[in-house]
Formats: sequence, C-alpha cells, structure tokens
Amino acid sequence: MFREVRGVTNEDREPLTGNEQRILQLIKKDPYVSQQELAEVMGLSRPSVANIISGLVRKNFILGKAYILNESEPIVCIGGANIDRKYYVKDSLQWSTSNPVTSTDSVGGVARNIAENLGRLDMETILLTAGGTDAAWTHIKESSSLYMNVSYAALIPEMTTGSYSAILDADGEMIFALADMDVYEAITPQYILKHDRLLSRAKCVAADLNCPKETLQLLCHKANQYNLPLMLVTVSAPKMTHLPEDLNDVTWLITNREESEASLDRKITDNEEWRKAVTRWLEKGVSNAVITDGGKGAMIGNEEAGIYHVPAVPMENAVDVTGAGDAFCSAVLYAWLEGKDLPAIAKAGMINAAETLTSAYTVRENLSAAQLKKEMEERS
Repeated sequence: MFREVRGVTNEDREPLTGNEQRILQLIKKDPYVSQQELAEVMGLSRPSVANIISGLVRKNFILGKAYILNESEPIVCIGGANIDRKYYVKDSLQWSTSNPVTSTDSVGGVARNIAENLGRLDMETILLTAGGTDAAWTHIKESSSLYMNVSYAALIPEMTTGSYSAILDADGEMIFALADMDVYEAITPQYILKHDRLLSRAKCVAADLNCPKETLQLLCHKANQYNLPLMLVTVSAPKMTHLPEDLNDVTWLITNREESEASLDRKITDNEEWRKAVTRWLEKGVSNAVITDGGKGAMIGNEEAGIYHVPAVPMENAVDVTGAGDAFCSAVLYAWLEGKDLPAIAKAGMINAAETLTSAYTVRENLSAAQLKKEMEERS
C-alpha cells in the first residue's frame, strides 16, 4: 500500500510535474493500486511509472511500497545532462563572418541520452548528474522525467547547466563543437557516496567521462564492492585523462577510434591495428571493449568470445550524428542485459545508432523494446 507523507507542508516540497500530479491523485484514490495498473491508466510503461513514483518518494509526497524502495534494480546513469544546440550551415562554412544557418535546441548529455534510450526500452533508470538552478535545467528535467528519475541531481545555484553547441554541415557531419561542462565537476565522490544506497541495489551503472577521474575511480571501487556491472562511456579525446588507472572492475568500455588513439598512444590505420587496440583495452583489465569508427563500424571483443568487426548499418537520409554514439551504447547495454551474444550485442548497437541518425532528435522518438526487436529481425 502507498501512504501519503503527513506533517510536511507544500512549502517544504519540490514542485510536481504533470505526470507526478496525476499519479499522486490516482494513489490517493486507491493506495493499493499497482505500478502496472498506474501504467495502464497513464498510458506509460511500468518503468516510467516506477521512475515517477521514485520522484514522489524523493519529494516526500508518498512513502512507497517496500519493493519500490528495496527490491527494484534500476540502471544508474551518471554524468552529463545538458542542452544540445545544433546549427546547420546552409552553405560552406566561412570563417570570420556571419554564416546562414538553421538551428535546433534539445536536451542532451551522454549519460542523460543513454538513460532516455534505456527508459524508452522499458528499463527503470535513475540519472545522477549536476546542473544549475536555471531555465535550462528546468527544461532538461521536464523533458527527461518521463523516461528516468532525475530527482537525485545535484543542483548548484552559482553554476550554469551544461551546454553543447555543434556546427554541422549539410550532410549532418560535425564541423566543430563547443562544450560548457564545468558544472560536472560537482559530480564528486562525496555526491556519489551520498547516494550509495542506489548503487547497492542497482542492476548496473553506466557512467560517462564527464565525471571527474576520482569519481570514476570510486565507481570502480563500488563495482567491486557490490559486484556491480560498470560501463564507462568516453566523451572526447581530451577527457580520456579521466579514465581510471585500474580498469579491472570495468565490465564495458565503449570508446571511438580517435579517443583510443589518444589514450593508447597508437594509430589505428587498418583492421589489424583496430583489433590490436581492442586487445590492448582487454589487457588493461576491461571485460568487454568496443572501439567504434563511424561509417566503418565497430570492433568489439572479450577474452572468451574473441574480437569481432561489425560493419555499420547503411542508412539513407541521415540528419546528423549527434546522439548516435549514445544510442549505440544504450542498445549494447540493453542487449547485454537481455543475455545476447557478442555479435548480437554489437548489432543492436549499430541498428539503434543508424536509426538515430535519421532522426532530428538526439534520442529517436519511435524507440521501444518492440521496435528495436523488429528492426533487428528485419536486418537478420
């Protein structure tokens, strides 16, 4: 049975979203209502309802059922949540002058994007991130809450919510990008330890390298302590310095060619060097390693199954590349949790990435577990 929290005034509570208000009213009418029943009434997935209920618990509106607090196994995503601004150059880019563009704004961030992908795939997710107390964070929160629980975010009044601004050519390829990510320095070990309970009952953790190095090192320790699968997702060549020295507790490392070249101090000039780079990550202690290379596909491997090259899925009418890498990572994690073998895991990642390329959104709106299964069957 759900119970309302008594003795707490509205002034003491965070404001509710529209979905939170609707679910709270349904719980008031029937405290014994199940998550599945709420999902059917709301037209949402059960994991989405679980995320909303976790937010209501966090905000002290209800005391949840024991299984919500103690027996659920969410995927905890840790890292960036920011505003993505994309500028599409109409003609050739000219420096030192004004260029005609079209533009879009959307919510983004590697960890947040992975969390939304997983939420759309019916996985219960919690996002640990940092932001400012500004309009940008409000937009991120409102856009994300349907797919993940964002109520544990660290909000820093004196900081600006992260932003990513990309300049893209007519083919959707990035020309260059600007990232304002200083707020993520607030994702400290102390912040993570404050939410240690979440890690202790998580199904797995996916963290991006926007997190400080000492935070990622702590996550490796927690992975060992709780026998917790840990995926690390790289974000750029400069931030490869955030990678922990000891990778023996990393279950998955997903990186791209440029980032691996920078970190391993070796050029990947052909498939043989590509394989050797994956082997080097495995030698460093990673259980499963992936190096992607855009249209050339990905090299994926572990010690038991070996190393496979998986070609990219050809797609027409690509819009832009933003979010494709995050789509790849989330589908890899999803397929692995579903017990798929290594080639099928990589294939799921490639298909989700390719379909995301054709979307104007950083996370494609038609994504669902049933849709991804259908796409994989069609391309079998």
